[in-house]
Amino acid sequence: MRLTASGWSVLTTSSKLGRLHRLADMIWTVWNSRHAFAVALVDVYSGPAFLWAEVVCLVLRRLGKPYMVTLHGGNLPHFARRWPRRVRRLLRSAAAVTTPSPYLLEQMKPYRFDLHLLPNSLNLKEYRFNLRGRPQPRLIWLRAFHKVYNPSLALRVVKTLSERHSDVHLTMVGPDKGDGSLQIVERMAAEMGVTDRIGLPGGVAKLEVPGWLNRNDIFLNTTNVDNRPVSVLEAMACGLCVVSTNVGGIPSLLQHEENALLVPRDDHEAMAGAIERILTEPGLAERLSRNARTDAERYDWSVVLPQWESLIMSLGEGSTG
Repeated sequence: MRLTASGWSVLTTSSKLGRLHRLADMIWTVWNSRHAFAVALVDVYSGPAFLWAEVVCLVLRRLGKPYMVTLHGGNLPHFARRWPRRVRRLLRSAAAVTTPSPYLLEQMKPYRFDLHLLPNSLNLKEYRFNLRGRPQPRLIWLRAFHKVYNPSLALRVVKTLSERHSDVHLTMVGPDKGDGSLQIVERMAAEMGVTDRIGLPGGVAKLEVPGWLNRNDIFLNTTNVDNRPVSVLEAMACGLCVVSTNVGGIPSLLQHEENALLVPRDDHEAMAGAIERILTEPGLAERLSRNARTDAERYDWSVVLPQWESLIMSLGEGSTG
């Protein structure tokens, strides 16, 4: 029988958190739902989380369930070069392998050649667009507190900007990943004398993200390693002016001077200078804001969903012969 995408029930599972209790939850979900889904989608990250994905895929194979894997994280190519046999084995065991960025598509081809490019998506209706024609020095950072995302760079940027902008303020939204990065930020803020310019609300619910973004005008992405972060897409959808390091897959998402300003990794002076341009250069903020929203529309779920449906349909056709 030929299956259509609407005929499939898809189970999605992610290994991103990388905790043993999370792994147990994932295995239990797969087992308990085994009669309720036809295909599984497993998100794959580097580091310890890769092991969790391997275990979940092993369980799926034992159950006789087909699965797709989606590759994430700017550090995955480095991990793959260290563990090529593990990565190749996992990718080749999947019915299909997808990745959200051209960066990972190119970097991971040595481990499986037939990768599918399916971008990260969002529901644009949830993100109110505000054109930033006259932005204020209200900055927001939205990631987990972990050294790979280099949160301390944002502190150095604020310190530099405070010399010219007495009203500069930075909100840093995100959970503590437990590697000491949050404590470093708190200590640095006190040492630099900018504690009163920093807000640390912690992690917030997904539904609250658009509200936090729209209280600010400029989005900072300070990461040292990256792929195609959803947080940047969310900021673009709201029309924030994005300033980001130009690492990993970021240049495939953000075009310098068009929908964002890109700066070198870990360069607080360059990032502060880019923000200064946004605040003072006529027409720049409005152009970045408008183009960011326009580009974000390409990643609306209504655009991306048909691509997933097409891939799932092809799996069904292949399995029915």
